Amino acid sequence: MSTKPLAKRIAIACGGTGGHLFPGLAVGDALVARGCEVTLLVSPKEVDQTAVRSAYGMQVESLPVVALSGNLPRFAAGFWSSLGQCRRLFREHRPDVVLAMGGFTSAPPVVAGKLAGARIFLHEANAVPGRAVKLLAPLADEVFVQFPTAMPRVLSTDIHATGLPVRSAMEPLAKADARVALGLADDQPVLLVMGGSQGAESINQTVTAALPRLAKAVPGLQFIHLTGSGGGIEPVRRAYDALGLQAVVRPFLTEMEYALGAADLAVSRSGASSLAEFSAMELPAILIPYPTAVDDHQRLNAQSFVDIGAARCFHQKQLTPSLLVSQLSELFGTPAKLESMAGAMKQWKAAQATEEVVQRMFDVCGWEDVAADELLFTLPSGKEAAA
Repeated sequence: MSTKPLAKRIAIACGGTGGHLFPGLAVGDALVARGCEVTLLVSPKEVDQTAVRSAYGMQVESLPVVALSGNLPRFAAGFWSSLGQCRRLFREHRPDVVLAMGGFTSAPPVVAGKLAGARIFLHEANAVPGRAVKLLAPLADEVFVQFPTAMPRVLSTDIHATGLPVRSAMEPLAKADARVALGLADDQPVLLVMGGSQGAESINQTVTAALPRLAKAVPGLQFIHLTGSGGGIEPVRRAYDALGLQAVVRPFLTEMEYALGAADLAVSRSGASSLAEFSAMELPAILIPYPTAVDDHQRLNAQSFVDIGAARCFHQKQLTPSLLVSQLSELFGTPAKLESMAGAMKQWKAAQATEEVVQRMFDVCGWEDVAADELLFTLPSGKEAAA
């Protein structure tokens, strides 16, 4: 029997929104599979606390940090509280690496990790880098980006366009199987409506207002509608029930692979993580960028997909019930157009993004990858593979 090697410790700061959280979970899963000890640093927000329930084999720590907004005293208090918590945590279990996925949970772990002597890695998901990544980049050993257009905007000599890590479950499914798993008919088309992890009230309202005309224009259309956690689920559910439409209405779905696998088309915001998952699942989309996103980054995210013919994009002010019915009638009435858009989605697919990020971290740290047979002796007690 070989001697058990010292486990590599990685802290992943990935909270705040699904766009930061889910890529962090994807990397965490890959690291756990290599025998690493992984700690997820997240926010207390509901989306984080719900999603991390599926984080197998990882420790989870919630940080009290808050977003940088007009309330600077509140931000400063949250930052110092989170920094203190990270420093205490890193004194007890010093990480070899801190990986920050961007957003307001990134700064305290990166600063604490730097002080503890850890290697620092950053990942920027959006076409326009956020403030956290731009400010922290000089501290990083390497920076990863999803969009190559983001590279000139980051002050780093070691920057790589890797794509955005997505969960291993994000692989195209048989539509019939995914639909049955959600309680939908397996032989009728499906529209997915979502606003990202936070939801989108304007999208919810426009879609429900369009339902009477849409039900006539696209007979048999089924719906998966993720309203977000803002408390607006009941009016949406009543709108579908009043028309007798087949719909799965939920605030949030952890097993997004079923929703993406069941759908023929999505109506969605253009957050970076959602776009990466659409690409992984080859799902075309009508994109409605969040109009007040910092630096208009959602519009620029969307443009990359519009340019290759994988999506259509409309400003929120353009999204009327009439426009929505017109677009959906055209696309569902012309399956060849949907197939063409789905094929174009493959062009943006970064199938190896997770592996590339993990491998770069191993290379920079000078770590050898753990062979499969070694993992038999390094998995936690009770998880050893049978001989």
